[in-house]
Amino acid sequence: MAVQRYSAASIREQITSVLRVWGMSDEHLAITADVMVETDLWGVDSHGIQMLAMYEMLKCEGRLNVHANIKVVDETAVMARIDGDAGLGHPVAHKGMHMAVDKALATGIGAVTAFNSHHFGAAGVYSKIASDRGCIGITTSTARTIAVVPTFGVEPVLGTNPIAFAAPANSHRPFILDMATSAVAVNKVKVYALHDQPLAEGWVVDGSGAAITDAHDAVRVITEDDVGGLNPTGGTRALGSHKGYGLGVIAQILAGALTGACFAPIRKRNATPTQPDDLGHFFLAIDPKRFVPDGDFGAAMDEILDVLRATKPANAEQPVLIPGDPEFASREQRSRDGVPLPATLTSQIKGIAERAGVPFLLG
Repeated sequence: MAVQRYSAASIREQITSVLRVWGMSDEHLAITADVMVETDLWGVDSHGIQMLAMYEMLKCEGRLNVHANIKVVDETAVMARIDGDAGLGHPVAHKGMHMAVDKALATGIGAVTAFNSHHFGAAGVYSKIASDRGCIGITTSTARTIAVVPTFGVEPVLGTNPIAFAAPANSHRPFILDMATSAVAVNKVKVYALHDQPLAEGWVVDGSGAAITDAHDAVRVITEDDVGGLNPTGGTRALGSHKGYGLGVIAQILAGALTGACFAPIRKRNATPTQPDDLGHFFLAIDPKRFVPDGDFGAAMDEILDVLRATKPANAEQPVLIPGDPEFASREQRSRDGVPLPATLTSQIKGIAERAGVPFLLG
């Protein structure tokens, strides 16, 4: 399939032009575009400009409030609750993690929850906000699509419910783990379909529990069928899917039950076509200087990362990596050479631009 590379600046300009015409405030659209472009630079193609199509659908259905007024509805020295006003989750999450870090730097720890939100992109972007400011950051979120089949089940009941963790070091780049609690994200399956690539066995199962490797069939099962869907992280019970299942429930508890946001299977019973997704997010920041003397945490992180990097590899041509390495490498390469977009995606973006009445900049 034809793939062409585009600069981050041109992708940002395309996203910004669409969001501005939709009516999003300059502050919110700048944050949203920055996060979406950063996600594409990281190589997380499932959560960048590709998401414009879903955002357009939500807006047209009346479920997305592009004029959202984000409000802090409760706050103490160490916690806060944010109402996202049914807007896109990127500005909500940006505000939530910065508030959590502010509180952590003042008191040692800060926890912020958000409800009545929508998709926010890659969770790791927000945990990195904390590490960039010298804190440990943890982010979790619920998800709009009921797609994950619990271990031993064939009916989807959970979302992909991401968990992201970031920690700063002294001489190393930060440790950043950003993972869906499913074997893969729904949008990654869609990316494989866009590229006509087969799926790995263990990612998606049908209603009988059999593996699906055709990406187009998998998208249909995930988005249309009542049975079958994504496996939890691990893929199969023998490979630890019960652990991914448990992590997915933890994310649902922190980002759903603790925030007051909905649990998708229950919401689905009575939801109207125009009802917002009511996603929940959870942000935790910890100031390591409050727990160990200044500099000791960063030194300990360096020791951990040094040992990991020095681990003898199974293949001399593939060194042991640290979570975050692939994203940093992708960002460097794509900043230089451009972000690859398949022709099917640029065609979708062209349609979105035409419907918005803005120039198509990725031709």
